[in-house]
Amino acid sequence: MIAGIDHFVLTVGSVEDTCAFYQRVLGFKRLDEPGRPTALLFGTQKINVHEAGHTFEPKAKAPTPGSADFCLVAARPLAEICASLAANGVAIEVGPVERIGARGPMMSVYFRDPDGNLVEISWYNR
Repeated sequence: MIAGIDHFVLTVGSVEDTCAFYQRVLGFKRLDEPGRPTALLFGTQKINVHEAGHTFEPKAKAPTPGSADFCLVAARPLAEICASLAANGVAIEVGPVERIGARGPMMSVYFRDPDGNLVEISWYNR
């Protein structure tokens, strides 16, 4: 019945800080359209970014900055992700470590964004 994920929403303390982080560190593209939430585009997905106190309807019951924990699949080897994190002063909390993802074995690194959300980036052994 379900084919994949189109987007998810992050509630953040600052849209500007969050977008700058994801653009600089992971190469996401920012999209601003009148009357719509700011979006961060990557691959064929996006993250809608809502600033706390300025969210869009409908929304989560208790949207809170720093409460997300999600995994993204890398388009490039994990070593390149680690290099980008290091170059941008982002500390890796865990990894690289082996995990089992939706498609099988993968290697992952974990770090935090400006709001403290836990971001996992994974590379499938192809």
